[in-house]
Amino acid sequence: MKAVIAQSYAPVDQLTVTDQAAPTPGPGQVLVRVEAAGLNPIDVILITGRLRQVMPVEHPFVPGMDAAGVVEAVGEGVTRFAPGDKVVAFTHDTTGTLAELTLVADGPGLVHRPDSVDAVSAAALPVSGMTAAALLEASGLTAGQSVLIVGATGGIGTYLVQLATGAGAEVIATAQPSALDHVRRLGAAHAVDYTSTDPVAEALRLFPGGVDVVVDLVNGGPAVEKTAAAVRPGGRLVSSIGVPETLERDVTPVHVGVENGIGRLEELVAKVAAGELTVHVGGTYPLADAAQAYGDFAAGKHPVGKVVITV
Repeated sequence: MKAVIAQSYAPVDQLTVTDQAAPTPGPGQVLVRVEAAGLNPIDVILITGRLRQVMPVEHPFVPGMDAAGVVEAVGEGVTRFAPGDKVVAFTHDTTGTLAELTLVADGPGLVHRPDSVDAVSAAALPVSGMTAAALLEASGLTAGQSVLIVGATGGIGTYLVQLATGAGAEVIATAQPSALDHVRRLGAAHAVDYTSTDPVAEALRLFPGGVDVVVDLVNGGPAVEKTAAAVRPGGRLVSSIGVPETLERDVTPVHVGVENGIGRLEELVAKVAAGELTVHVGGTYPLADAAQAYGDFAAGKHPVGKVVITV
């Protein structure tokens, strides 16, 4: 099979497409013929080895965790799926998805794909969608509450604006000037051009006592403390990157990862099929152009939505 390979820790432009032995499903595993695979920031971190001390990988390494495709074969004990089934997959710790075939554990990270959901849209959903769902849950937002979403146009933010709006929250979304109308179409009540306006100051202008929740998808660690200034006393600061253990103000910091949302994938796919959640794909590339795709992705050349590779 053809697969995208990182032979060692290196820049993304050194990725190659080579022939690899096809994997075989073991007990509790499903072999999926990949039609499309979504890119995520964690892929770049793993490829380059930026966090190799805490997140090492074995080489040769096939990147990718999101996929949509068709079941090729199933391992012993698998009864939910059969060859020919259309599926959406989050592979996590099995094999990478930037390949013609990938292994997926039979669990909540593998769900059936309705005919109405195309492979490219489906491949753009798992990691970002599940993280957005987990962030919304951790925020505790209820109808009528306010939320500032910093980084509203990326993969996670695009879904979170829609989910928060669907929950009845009043959303303030940050975006580049060219994407202000985009976040409004997603449901944001207020769109802030972060290149010319301080989002924290604007949030406090709109809500002088502070917003109920800030979800920061851009800043991590100490840098996120600045964003916390927009939160009202007793509110929450939620991040998928990282937050301090405590804050000097009466604000609760909450860190959420994709693992907190794995059980939500089936629900998210159903929302897409029903037209309740829109998938935004900013760019598509063929498998042969994976290095270019990752380079453009890392350089921020697709600021709105997801980047997907077709296989």
